[in-house]
Amino acid sequence: MNGIIEFFKQCAIYFMEMGEIGLFALSFMESSFFPIPPDVVLIPMCLANPEQALFYATIATVGSALGGIFGYAIGKFGGRPALFFLFRKQYKKIKDIEKLYNKYGVWAVGAAAFTPIPYKIFTIASGIFDMNLLGFSLVSIIGRGLRFFIIATALLLFGEAIKENLEWIILGISVLIIIFYIIVCKWKVIKEKFQNK
Repeated sequence: MNGIIEFFKQCAIYFMEMGEIGLFALSFMESSFFPIPPDVVLIPMCLANPEQALFYATIATVGSALGGIFGYAIGKFGGRPALFFLFRKQYKKIKDIEKLYNKYGVWAVGAAAFTPIPYKIFTIASGIFDMNLLGFSLVSIIGRGLRFFIIATALLLFGEAIKENLEWIILGISVLIIIFYIIVCKWKVIKEKFQNK
């Protein structure tokens, strides 16, 4: 366990020493194959240079969105053929899952892009299940942008005082978005029932 923590720590230091390039590289890599989130570099950089916080958030967003497209390509050109080859006997089930993913996948990608859920799983899955690339890219930019700009803005305004609670703030906002979405969906169902009477 200590070895893993030390690895994370050394990686964070390495990327931080590279400055903006390190932040971009880590944001790109984390969206497709690397386990360390860009927050570990974004947060110290924002605290060290608060006036540059929104610029750092932009770098993280662009890097992450491009990395997401790379993850999508991994899924589409590597994961998809492997999945359909390995589970060819369950072809119909996989196609059913693909239909569900294409119907609701945009919400899953948005949630993963915004919350601490591992985003790379959804970027690769989006490629495997052939999600619309434009829709995937837009929701990635929105989700990742919201996450990184909330972090940057919070640190810009409150600095060290809020650092320890950032994950809780993001989780709280995520829950509020999900509740709002459920209310909107239920409202549509109720409205349709009244209109059909």
